[in-house]
Order: sequence, then structure tokens, then C-alpha cells
Amino acid sequence: MSLFPELAMHVGPYLIHPGQRLVLEGEQPLRLSRRAMDILLMLLEHAGSVVSKQQLIARVWPTSVVEDINLRVHMAALRKALGDGQAGQRYIVTVAQRGYSFVAPITLQPVVKCDANAFVEPGRHNLPVRHTRLIGRQPLLDNVMAQLPRQRFITLVGPGGIGKTTVALRVAEQLIGHYRDGIRFLDLAPVNDPLLITRHLATLLGLVLPDSEPTSALTTYLRDRRMLLVIDNCEHLPDAVALLSESILRGAPLVHILATSRESLRAEGEFVQRLAPLDCPPPLAVPSRALEFAALQLFVERAMACQDSFELSEDDVPVAIEICRRLDGIPLAIELAAAQVASLGLSGLLAQLHGSFRLLSQGDHTALSRHQTLRATLDWSFNLLTRCEQTCLRRLGIFQASFTLESAAAVIGGQHLEPGAVFASITQLVAKSLLNVEVGDEAVFYRLLDTTRHFALEKLELAAEWPDTRKRHAERCLALMQQARDDWEQTPTGLWIERYARSLEDIRTALDWGLNGSGPDDLAIRLTAASTPLWQALSLLKEHGGYLRKALALLTTSAEPCPHLSISLKLALGSSCYHIQGGTEETVEAFVSARLLAVQHDDVAGQLRAVSGHMAVNLSCGNYQMALTQSRHFDRLGLYADDLGALSLSAQRLRVLALHFAGDQDRARADAEQVIQRMAQSGHLNRFTHGFGVQYDQSVAALTILARILWLQGQPEQAWRTARQALDIALQINHGMSVCYTLALAGCVIAQYNGDEPTARELLRLLLEQAQKHSVLLFHDWARHYAQVIDESQATLPALPGSGLVREIMVTLDGRFLDDALLERAETGAAGWSTAEILRVRAEGLQIEDLALEVDCLGGPLRNQVESSHHRSHRIEVALLNALEVAKSQGALMWELRSAMSLARLWQRQGRRRQAYELLAPIHARFTEGHATPDLKQVRQLLNELGTPA
Repeated sequence: MSLFPELAMHVGPYLIHPGQRLVLEGEQPLRLSRRAMDILLMLLEHAGSVVSKQQLIARVWPTSVVEDINLRVHMAALRKALGDGQAGQRYIVTVAQRGYSFVAPITLQPVVKCDANAFVEPGRHNLPVRHTRLIGRQPLLDNVMAQLPRQRFITLVGPGGIGKTTVALRVAEQLIGHYRDGIRFLDLAPVNDPLLITRHLATLLGLVLPDSEPTSALTTYLRDRRMLLVIDNCEHLPDAVALLSESILRGAPLVHILATSRESLRAEGEFVQRLAPLDCPPPLAVPSRALEFAALQLFVERAMACQDSFELSEDDVPVAIEICRRLDGIPLAIELAAAQVASLGLSGLLAQLHGSFRLLSQGDHTALSRHQTLRATLDWSFNLLTRCEQTCLRRLGIFQASFTLESAAAVIGGQHLEPGAVFASITQLVAKSLLNVEVGDEAVFYRLLDTTRHFALEKLELAAEWPDTRKRHAERCLALMQQARDDWEQTPTGLWIERYARSLEDIRTALDWGLNGSGPDDLAIRLTAASTPLWQALSLLKEHGGYLRKALALLTTSAEPCPHLSISLKLALGSSCYHIQGGTEETVEAFVSARLLAVQHDDVAGQLRAVSGHMAVNLSCGNYQMALTQSRHFDRLGLYADDLGALSLSAQRLRVLALHFAGDQDRARADAEQVIQRMAQSGHLNRFTHGFGVQYDQSVAALTILARILWLQGQPEQAWRTARQALDIALQINHGMSVCYTLALAGCVIAQYNGDEPTARELLRLLLEQAQKHSVLLFHDWARHYAQVIDESQATLPALPGSGLVREIMVTLDGRFLDDALLERAETGAAGWSTAEILRVRAEGLQIEDLALEVDCLGGPLRNQVESSHHRSHRIEVALLNALEVAKSQGALMWELRSAMSLARLWQRQGRRRQAYELLAPIHARFTEGHATPDLKQVRQLLNELGTPA
């Protein structure tokens, strides 16, 4: 059967739109991985025929060499997602030694055009792709969905293995698109410290909270958001979850919470929904009616998934019913038992259960009894495993999140375990429902259910294998981070983050173990340094800073501390401190000590990174000449050579920064354009080099400074387009620090300069949000300063005094912010790029004072009035001529225009109209764009007032 985009296909409860790669179950999309969708479409294209494994692999992985296991894993995921085997419905069958065939009836119909985008949530969510159908829970699902809008806080309560997480995720999936700001799923299984719950939720929200009153800050962030929070596995932290939930409910009226726990959280406003076991058929149920009960449906579906040829005959029904009843209708227990049908058969399975459960009292259906049933089922399943499979399961319990096959093999490790045996054991653990498979587009991941993971950890402790397994786990985290560094230049940013961010929870666990005296110091210290790219890419500098300080403290006590490791840690700490604290003593010390170490050990890259970090501090503090002097270190290090690649580009970009802020705009522009051209030629666009002092995306940083230079040189429209390009790249790669950097230095400021106040206000709000979200307190402080000019409604807190650079930017936005300290910097030349404007603003202030004095002196002696006015005008004229000369020498046409306009106004008052016109008109004529900006409009108005001279 050929697939036509204009046809839709009815298959069981599904409507499939091949042209849109969309599968609908009712009105909801079935979320399949890209690979699973490829497999489904090919099987549908050849429905009724056998498609070989080789054909499928060639279609689904056309450019890769993959093993059969990849196809089997994705095929199993597809079958589970479709509910293959549920209520006797078969979709895909395995034809031994040949391949697979799609066997379900298909009805074709014309496509009623549907918008696939309508099924995409407007806000983002992080719900995992569903791998199994929900069986027997539809009434419960409907009830929870009906209650949630009214109750706002529902806790699904029941014993382990009862299916709380499955129900919660299905509810959330049904509500995709119903919450304007999306849905967030928080799994608390890996979290043992109640103080970390808020931090983990904040990480999911892309928010970094202050140390003081983090819950209040979180609630403030959520105040106006319409969002669903799904908080899973709360039973070990009930009080902390209750307090957090109560705070959110009080402070964020549009947020709803769906939690799961083995017990009620006893929180104010909590509505408890208990999950009962799946319905089991009565012992003497008529076979034809028995499959109407959910427990038996689940048992049969899972048995078929493990044994393709399994069929439940009429004679087998009583045995299957007894198995389900013996397992109290607990879904996880039923899955574990069904996984053994292939090896034990139904009668053998029931006999095994009778023997293993003989100590459990039957007929007591309390939660405690069901917990005992599940525990007994886990013990029974564990005892049926081979010794190698048992070893694998208990050691895999160390993982906090999902993991790859390679990671599993590395952590299981140890003596007497062959790699091939490990691989086979993992396959068997999946087949026996003790290990879950998560199929992604690019890779296959494995994960233990929380209940199974805790069981595995108990076995790990009994086997006295904790220390060695933890060490291998930390070593694997280190290897992953080293691999991440190697992958950085070859991998798109989004994919890189997706690939490695899932390791963050395991890295946290390894660092907490190793840096707190429980594990090997050296391993944890190396992991702290190696994981720097991930913390930076996720903009989690504050959290990483805590680990960095611990690692450096441990490194100093080492008998032979590694200098290169120390350099890396100090550079990372300097970057963290700079963005969180600004140019503090700790920040400077980190960069200075890193440079000294790098010099001692002839580490050229380390010297460059240390100097660049210290330069960033000096520039933000207004020490422009010092930064320019530092940039000359790059010449001595020979870092401008093209063959040095990223290091050379970074060095040249930093020199652009120093030249721009020191006031040499012509050289700065030439270098900036050369950097951008080199980036385009070398493929470094949209990349930033991790560990390189203070880091932003290279192209974002270069475009940001070029935008500032263009504006100063009198090209405001080009400046805005360049600033917008920098922001678009930063948003596209979703790098928080880069977004903050370009908004703070260019976006907000240039929009305001150009008179686009609505855009300036919009960008200011984005800067405030992003700076708070990523805890980039340096730029959050800048945004608070800007709010005083751009959007006073955002100035909820008084701005701090600020450093040299931000204070100078403020003066260029509004002359009222001039003070004596800034005037002294301008008069001594320390103000660099802003010198001309500061001098002009001061002269404008003197003019205002002059006018006021003239009014005050009316009626006084005429001679004294004339002498006083002449003296003041001379001082003002000298100041403006000085400002004009500085602007010309720096190549800052915009400051030249402003200075000329102020001087022309002075001469106009003195009656020197012709001289004023001849000064201002040629400067105005040099502008080829930006005629709608406030500066140029004021100049045209003044020229009209001055008139055309005779």
C-alpha cells in the first residue's frame, strides 16, 4: 500500500496523517520519537507484507551503521505506545527470520486538513514521551481532569507500583496546550535534601533563585503565570513539598499542582485522590468477559510484548485470573510477572508465585499488604535473575536519571563480568520489566523506576558494593564531561545541551559525594573542572561556584596539586564570581592567581583566559586603559596568528572591546569587522569557547560591540540591525549569559538612543527576566539602573551606585546622572569612549546655570552682569570645543554631533547664527541614515531656526 499525503488512515483507535507525520488518538496526538514514526510509516506503506530488518534499518538510519538492537528497541517502544496486544488487538507481528508486518485492518479516508501546530503546546513542557498505553484508568483520568481546575492541588496517593506516575503523566499529557505558560514535570526521586526541592524546581523553570528567601522569589516568578506543576515521588519529603505547595497556591493563583505520593502530604488546599488496584476478574469469571477487566488486559499485553507468539486460550484464563488476583492488581507486580511467562509458562508462573508469596496473608487489601505484595514480587523477580543480571540491576541503581548502554556498562564494570554478558543482561532486564527504555530520536536511554531503583540500592548495600560502584559512577560522569568537551565544536548547541544536560543530576550526586569527604577528592576535583562547560551552557554559574570553592579548597591541601587543574578551577570561579558579584576582590584574585600559575607553567591558553577575564572586570569597572594595556599581552603571546583558531579570534575580539571603550572607534571597527569575517570563514559563528575567562557566544559578543561602535560612528540604523542580529543569535542558542550581555551593552541602550521607547522597554523587561533567571546579578544591577530612564515602572528597587561603565552609559542616556566623580574621569581621560559626552553634559549644565544667573542678576550693575555672563559663556564654549575635539579624535560622530549642537545653541544665544550654522550643517550632512532619531531631529530643528545664512 502506497502512502498518499492526501489520505488519512484509521487503525483501531488511531487516525494517522502520514503527510503530517501525525498520529491522533481521539483529539490528542500520540507522541512518538522520530525513529518510531519512521518505522510506523514504512510498515504502513507495506501493510500486510513482511518488511525485513535490513529494509527498515536502511530507511530509518540511512547514513548510519546500527546494530539490530537499535531496531528492536524502537520497535518495542512503538508497540508499547500503540498498545499492541491490549484487548487482543494486534498491530505489528514479528515474522521469524524475516522481519515485521503490520497486520491491523486499515481504513483510508480523505484528509480533513488539520494543523499539526494546533497540537503543539504554546508554552513549553518537559513531559517524557509516553511509552505505554494507560489501561483501566480512564474513569480516574476523567475525574482528575474534571477536579483539577476547581481543586488546584491534587495528590495521587497509593502504594509503590500502583501507577501514580503513569496516571499523572497521562493527565498532564491530556492538558498540553491548556496552560498558557506550559507544564513542568519535577521528579523528586533523586532529591534527598528538602532544601533542594525549590532549587530543582527553579532549574526546571530556567530560574536561579537568591540565597535569601528562595521560595518567595519563586512564588513571585510564578505570580502571573498559568502553569501546571507535576511533582512526582513526594513521599520521602512530604513536609517540604507541602510547605512549597502552600506557598505557590497562595502567591500564584493561576498555577495548578498535581503531585504523587504514597501518603497524603497533609497540606492546606490538598485534594487527595487515592489509586485503587486494577480491577481483577472474579475467580469464576466467564472467559469471554474476563478480558474486560484491566488487570488481565495488562497481563496479556505485557506477556505478548515479551513473547510475540503468546495467546491466552480459554483454558488458560482461570490461571491468568489467579495470577492477577495473587498480585493484588498492582500494575508493576503484574508487569514483572508477565515478563516471566515466556520462560515459566502460565502454570509454572503461578506455582512460583504460590511458593514465593506463601508468607503473605491473602485477602487483606490494605496499602501495607500491597506494599508487601510488590516487595515480594520484586524479590521473586530478582531471585529468578542470573547472577550477572542481579549484579547489573543492583549497580544500575546508582543512576539518578536515565543513562545510555555505554554508561551502564562502565558503571556495572568490575571483575568477572564480560562486556557481552553485561549487554545481554541489560537486554534481559528490559525484557523482564525491571529496566525501562526511553527511546529518543538520536539515542536509546534506560531508566529504573523509583520503586525498582530503591530496591536495587538495598541489594547494592547488602552486597557491600557501594564504594566501588560510586567510584565507577563518578568516573563515568567525568568521562562523559570529557566527551562533551570534545563534542562541543562539532555539535549544534541545542543538541549538545540536550545530549549532556540529562547527566546533570548524576554529576551533582557524584560531586556531593566526592567533595564532602565521602569519595576520592582527586576524582571529584577533576569532575568539577571538566563539568564547567555544562554549568556554563545551562547558565548555572552560582551553583557551580559552590562546587568550585570546595574543589579549590581540597586541591590546596593536596600533596602535589595539579597546576593546570588549579588554573581551570580558578578561571571558572572567576567567571562565576564576575557574573554574580561583579568585580569583587574574590573575582580579581581568581583571575590574577590563574594568570600567575599559567605563566609559571608556560600555559599560553591559560594566560589568555586569565587576562581576558581580568580585562572583562576592568572594562566593567571603567578601567579602560588598564584593559587596553592587558590586551597587549596577546601580542607578546603571539595570539593574533590565524592558525591559533578560536584562541586567536577571542584575543582579537577582546582587543576590539578594549579599543572601543578606550575611545579608538576607527581601529575598533576595523578589528570588529575582521573578527566577524574570520568567524564566518572558520565556522565559529554561534559558538563560544568554554573555560575562556568570562564567556559569551563569540558571534553574539562581536556583533554586540560592533553595534555600539556603529552607533557612535553615526550609523544608528545599522547599529540597531546589528544589535538585533546579536540578540536573535543569543535567543536562538538559548544561552542566558549571552542574552544578558547583548541586551545590557547594546540592545536596550541603542533602542533608547534611537528613540524607540516601546522596544527599549520590551528589551529591558527581557533583560531583567533573563538576568534574574540565570542569576547574572551583574547585568540585573545594570537593568535596574536603566529602568530609571527607560521604564520607571520596572524600577521597583533603588539602583546601586554601580561601576564606571554602567554609570557612564547612564549619563549618555540622561545627563541628570552626571556627578563629580564622572566629570573627574572625563577630565583626566579615564572615561574613554564617554569622555566627549560627559564634557558636553557638563557644559549643558553650565548653560542652564548661566541662564539662571542671568535671571537672578537682573537689576544689578550692568557692567558686572556683562563681565559675569561673558566669563561663564567662555567657560562653556571652551568645554564644548574640548568635547568636540575629543569626539573627532575618537571617531565618534554621534558625540561630535551632540557637542556641535550644544555649541551651536550657545552661539545662537550670543547672536552668532552664521557661525553656528556653519559648524553644525557639515556635521549633519555626514549622516546618511538615522534621520528619524531624536538627535538628528533636534539638529534639523535647530538648523531651521538658524536659517540659511546670507
